[in-house]
Amino acid sequence: MIRKIVMIDEEKCIGCGACADACHEGAIAMVNGKARLIKDDYCDGLGDCLPACPTDAISIIEREAAAYDEAAVKARQAAKNAPMPCGCPGTMAKSIKRERCDGFAEERPGRLSQWPVQIKLLPVNAPYFDGADLLIAADCTAFAYGSFHERFIDGRITLVGCPKLDNADYAEKLAAIISQNNVKSITVARMEVPCCGGIEDAVHRAIAASGKSVPCKVFIISAEGKIIAER
Repeated sequence: MIRKIVMIDEEKCIGCGACADACHEGAIAMVNGKARLIKDDYCDGLGDCLPACPTDAISIIEREAAAYDEAAVKARQAAKNAPMPCGCPGTMAKSIKRERCDGFAEERPGRLSQWPVQIKLLPVNAPYFDGADLLIAADCTAFAYGSFHERFIDGRITLVGCPKLDNADYAEKLAAIISQNNVKSITVARMEVPCCGGIEDAVHRAIAASGKSVPCKVFIISAEGKIIAER
């Protein structure tokens, strides 16, 4: 059928991922560092993604396309929002007792040197990637490890994400960043829970796919805020 549907201009796309986040139906995903319309029948043609794009790479056109499948979209959304299996160690609730600190110490300046930091939002060809040491960190690490800025962020370009919750394969975008820039080294910071291994796996796959030899070191952090392994 002929109907209105999204069209993405890959020449204008900078790979920020904002449109994929704005597409509640899941019709858009990041593929090789570019936004792609991956499911015609998930796109309702209303264009919620248009205002999210910073480069006007998205437009609405009329073309032959599969009919919008509202039932399939609702089923996908329900599955995505379903509670996580209680068997995953990363979802197990527990309390952590720490020594209380009354009052605030003098504020220390943050060490972050660029913005944004979310892997899905970072442009592939940002100038700060050239000659950079990268920190690729799971979201929770900065909350668990008290000296995260000083120990990990200082002197590095920071990329963060959650391999369990983000609807994306980081390996493709990370491979594009590594292959298109002169990356000197990569430090990975992840939590001890098994699902957090996804970010480490994505980095190793990205390095392999880039065809480059980039030194990579992995730090595993416990929920109690200790570095429990380095490799």
